[in-house]
Amino acid sequence: MKEWLEQLNKKIEHLTSSKWMRHFRIAGGVFWNLTLLTFIFLSASAIFMVSVGAGYFASLVKEEPLRSKEEMREEIFSYEETSELYFANDIYIGKIRTDLDRRETSLAKISPNVINAVLATEDEYFREHNGIVPKAVIRGLLQDVSNSSTQTGGSTLTQQLIKNQILTNEVSYERKAKEILLALRLEYFMTKEEILEAYLNIIPYGRNASGRNIAGIETAAQGIFGVSAAELSLPQAAYIAGIPQAPFKYTPFTNKGERKSKEGMQHGIDRMSTVLYRMNEAGYITKNEYDNAVAYDITQDFRAYEERPEDKYPWLTAELEERAKEIFAKIIAEKDGIDPARLKEEKNLLDKYMILADRTIRSGGYRIYSTINQDMYDAMQQVTDEFKLYGHTYKKKEKDPETGEEVEVDVPVQTGSMVIENKTGKILSFVGGRDHKLEQLNHATKAYRSNGSTMKPLLAYAPALEYGVIGAGSPVVDVKFSRIYGNEKYEPVNYNPTQELGIIPARQAVKTSQNLAVLRLYDSILDRRPATFLEKMGFSRLTEGDFVNLSTSIGGITHGASIEENTNAFATFANNGQFIDGYMIERIEDLDGNIVFEQKTEAVDVFSEETAYMMTDMLRDVLKDGGTAKKAKSLLNFSSDFAAKTGTTQDHKDVWLVGYNPNVTLGVWLGYDQPRTLYAFNNTYQHPSARVNTLWAKYMNSLYKVDSELIGTKETFKKPENVVSASFCGISGLAPSTSCANAGLVMSDLFNKNMFLPSQPDDSFISASSVVINGKSYAALAKTPPEFVGKGGFGLNQAVADRMLGKLGGDASKLLPNRAGNSIVSGSTFLADSVSPSPVSATLNNGVLSWTNSGSNDIVGYRVYSMTSGGRAFVASLKSSESNSIKTTPGVRYVVVAVDITGFESSHSNEVSEMIELPPDPIEDTNPGDMIEVDIIPSEPGIEEPVDDSVTN
Repeated sequence: MKEWLEQLNKKIEHLTSSKWMRHFRIAGGVFWNLTLLTFIFLSASAIFMVSVGAGYFASLVKEEPLRSKEEMREEIFSYEETSELYFANDIYIGKIRTDLDRRETSLAKISPNVINAVLATEDEYFREHNGIVPKAVIRGLLQDVSNSSTQTGGSTLTQQLIKNQILTNEVSYERKAKEILLALRLEYFMTKEEILEAYLNIIPYGRNASGRNIAGIETAAQGIFGVSAAELSLPQAAYIAGIPQAPFKYTPFTNKGERKSKEGMQHGIDRMSTVLYRMNEAGYITKNEYDNAVAYDITQDFRAYEERPEDKYPWLTAELEERAKEIFAKIIAEKDGIDPARLKEEKNLLDKYMILADRTIRSGGYRIYSTINQDMYDAMQQVTDEFKLYGHTYKKKEKDPETGEEVEVDVPVQTGSMVIENKTGKILSFVGGRDHKLEQLNHATKAYRSNGSTMKPLLAYAPALEYGVIGAGSPVVDVKFSRIYGNEKYEPVNYNPTQELGIIPARQAVKTSQNLAVLRLYDSILDRRPATFLEKMGFSRLTEGDFVNLSTSIGGITHGASIEENTNAFATFANNGQFIDGYMIERIEDLDGNIVFEQKTEAVDVFSEETAYMMTDMLRDVLKDGGTAKKAKSLLNFSSDFAAKTGTTQDHKDVWLVGYNPNVTLGVWLGYDQPRTLYAFNNTYQHPSARVNTLWAKYMNSLYKVDSELIGTKETFKKPENVVSASFCGISGLAPSTSCANAGLVMSDLFNKNMFLPSQPDDSFISASSVVINGKSYAALAKTPPEFVGKGGFGLNQAVADRMLGKLGGDASKLLPNRAGNSIVSGSTFLADSVSPSPVSATLNNGVLSWTNSGSNDIVGYRVYSMTSGGRAFVASLKSSESNSIKTTPGVRYVVVAVDITGFESSHSNEVSEMIELPPDPIEDTNPGDMIEVDIIPSEPGIEEPVDDSVTN
């Protein structure tokens, strides 16, 4: 080889030394130099361009933080997932309201057809590249620079994942540069399977059959075809895989969940054909499979319209979302080291954490399990829809928020109700209103109204029992009073404004819902601040005025109470005096099934079990004859140990009925959103109280059909050992005395022997003579004519009368209005006016003399006189409580005078008489000129009464 090389070298030297080669050497040198210069220039230019490009690329990504593996994986896998709502017993309601529905799945639960379709369509080199395909990036760059009408994209699945999870959809070189950099980095941190699974869980797929925006393959499979991602057929997989390129163009549904027109759906079908073509071209499917899939009518697989849960259960879904937010607000605040109690006091802090909580539940994929019984809820909604006696629907004009035009809208009577399981506090069902499209306010939980007379047991009677002020039947005073507050006079009345029942048992006052009696009772305990009981029972909007105003005891609460609060409070009586706060969310689980919240109930001691039982026993009477809820019980299709209380606010603007048995408590309210009377059109809709009685019974009957064992329980309220029956005087409430027994006023009822038993002897009665004026008994005066005085009765001791009336005072004569004419009289003295009474008018027909009542207010009776030539003769005296008429004798002239309590008489009435008709003369006149004497015997004029100047003056 060495020798050969030496010979070759000699030949080259000989050749180059020849004359003709000299010119060739010069041309070759020039060409070489030019070639070298061109190469150097092009290399320098290339290096420069690469350097500039690299510098520009570096400038684009310079602010992009260097994420660690853990940070990148966390961001990729933190895709939003829609939370779900459930009825009791884990019955699915639907997804929570959100802008985008998504449900996570794993790669193992996705059909291979989907994976193949996605790879063939979106990223054919997915298995080979390291995050980007350079030629695709360059192609896309050149198309963009040249403003080409054809844009082929070039993003790999990895890049799309980066764009959706870490970056944004912004169209810029900066975002694209960051996308490329992060895609290359992500390929080192995640496997291909992890990247593919994440991509399939985050990519948007248009809309589902409810019209909601959806993302993720599982959500798309369920929302479009009603199957899981694992069950997707080849045509279905190809259809879904084609959607992401233009989600709202290729999705088959409108934003209302309706199917698009045939032309509208054709875009998606054409795209499906393209996906199938690429799958066949890439070798994922055979030609035969391709032909069959392309010919398949995919429209037959589309889901029918599916009602959104917020459309089917609008009040329920909204309420569960709100309560879930409140729960998460406390959880997040606590994680931040903030006492959750501060959220109640600091509005700005509450607003902040409610926003954070809202984001959490809408994107965290939580499962929210409620206490609401679906069958009960549906049954109550049906009753609400079918009830015909709400009342009149008015009309009003308001501006349409969208068009600004004035439109006429309905103003119907609204309703709200709630049923709570007593022992657990579970809210089993509720009614938020009549038409959510017309009014979105949840009347069961968010509407605060005066609770009327349903407040009486909660704030007056139960506290009075608890304090030992009364027993179940102790006497209370139903007599009018007035009180001055500043420049205003407070003069409450009963439902019947003229009614005053005097001294009555507390049990009766509850049964017939007397206002005056409860106000007086409440006044006697007001200094103990009984409104603290309301605080313990969850009334959330109490003001200082609610602790001191008398009117609070009859429902005059400043900011009102919700149906939930009112119903929950009555459940306290059913729970032996313990308050268990009602709740609607049983537990919340995260994506992995971990419990992040679980309800834990804590009973709060409010009343003793003795008070709770006695109050319940009193409320049982409300459902009996004469009680204000008798109608409700008569309409029940079953029997159970129920207790209840009705409530009516001023001018019938609200009507309530809350009733309970040992298992459940049901509260119902009726009223207009803007308070106005329900009393109109009673002939059409029944009295407002009758309406709420009827609706309560219908709700209870519907609940009984769902669960007869729970609702129609045969369990009864058990009387505690310390609740005993004891006798007492019905006037004073003290231990019976001989006088009380002789008067027939000894009563017996329930007492808490640990707090109060009648032991002090009754001191109510004294011997008394009485008169009756205007139906009321008064003590007779010394000047009162004896014929009008009732002898041998018992009078009410003035000290007892004063004690019963208390510091509010009142007319003592009305303490015993129903005793008029009996042996029991009021101890009060009538204040006479020393003026002669007004006269009366008399008439005489068919032998009966009658007269009108005197216009004076102190009349004890009337005297009848016959008129003779010698003056007047006394005929009869009649007490004012007796009839204003007597039989008369024909031919006699009569007058009537009124007599007052001091003995003064009125002037005579008009004189009346009935003439005698003589029969025809039977005597035959045989001697016309002779006179015949005939004896005429007058009727007996009566006994003449001497005139007493001291009376008539």
